[in-house]
Amino acid sequence: MVDEGKRRRQGMAIDPDEFDIPVQDYDFSKATQTTSLIDQMALAGGFTATKLATARDILLDMKQQSDAVDGDLSKVTNWLSFPACLCATGTRSFFVEAVKTKMFNVLSTTCGTLDHDIARSYKDYYHGAFELDDIELGEHSLMRLGNVIVPNSSYGEIIEAVVMPALEEIYQDRLKETGKTGADAWIGFGSIHLVWELGKRIGTPNSLIYWAWKNQIPVCIPGITDGSIGAQLFMFRQRHRDFHIDTLADEQVMSDLTWDVETSNALMVGGGISKHHVIWWNQYRGGLDSAVYITTAPEHDGSLSGARLREAISWGKMRPEAPNMWVEGDASVLLPLLGSDIFNR
Repeated sequence: MVDEGKRRRQGMAIDPDEFDIPVQDYDFSKATQTTSLIDQMALAGGFTATKLATARDILLDMKQQSDAVDGDLSKVTNWLSFPACLCATGTRSFFVEAVKTKMFNVLSTTCGTLDHDIARSYKDYYHGAFELDDIELGEHSLMRLGNVIVPNSSYGEIIEAVVMPALEEIYQDRLKETGKTGADAWIGFGSIHLVWELGKRIGTPNSLIYWAWKNQIPVCIPGITDGSIGAQLFMFRQRHRDFHIDTLADEQVMSDLTWDVETSNALMVGGGISKHHVIWWNQYRGGLDSAVYITTAPEHDGSLSGARLREAISWGKMRPEAPNMWVEGDASVLLPLLGSDIFNR
């Protein structure tokens, strides 16, 4: 079988005898479970199917490594980064299960993830269509996220109703716990601690923040002000001018996780700040030990979203020998396929 990464590293020429695995047709009578279907994808060839099968195998290795140390962050760090939009869909349960089972023990995401996770814990989002009239939707206080309809009553209104009282509790408890006043009370209180405190107070068993708090899994949100929760934080600070989020405290956690950990792996879904935070910190330990990246972005525009994992090697953010695969496709399709296999082993 051809190992293209090894060939590139060793400057090897093509050996025709390496192409020794024939393309096989699917036997759908045996593809009765996701595992058997993805197994057949590895043999069927055909572009993204083969990539998905390889990605599944890399993720299984990550899971086995984490299970072997019971999710001990000091030994194996499995990073998971993703955009908020997926939490507006049923794909949220992939991330919930990933944290609940401790397969992934540190997350990097955006403020919108908190928005959708909290909102959907109390209210419903609804099926819509990409082609709906957005002007008319706006007139009815209905917001469209792709083909998902988000009523304002299920988003901004409910978020404010449940988050503001929780912030007041967090504020009062923090002052008591630290015995300090003013800005000094908030030193060390970053987005990671905010997520845990919200998860403890307003998280529900189907929510990401609940399981992050329950399992004490860090959820880093570098752009914590960029969303509805960020707006709540801003408005809360109008009442309590000493309140703030210590974003550099999050960076300290990221630093502590990467410098001394024995093994560091990552599943990154989409690009942007969430992905970059993962690869950025891992460069300080010589790069990721393995990685899977899911994206719909093209490479030709130079964006981080479009950058394939091989580019990270040149920055020292992924080790040259690291098993890795990037899979082009819609994560709302790919993650449920992967999850139904990986989480049932």
